[in-house]
Amino acid sequence: MEVKLIVDGKDVEINNFVQKILAGMVIGAVGTLNGVEESCNEIIVKIKR
Repeated sequence: MEVKLIVDGKDVEINNFVQKILAGMVIGAVGTLNGVEESCNEIIVKIKR
């Protein structure tokens, strides 16, 4: 599993522990949504403020 964090266009290095936490939260939330298949290969989340 690969997790990438980009803030204002710059890659932010994150360790394996944080990657697993972020991935688990996103996969868990997305997995509960109707119309999302369990076998999805990629999830992209963009947050702008």
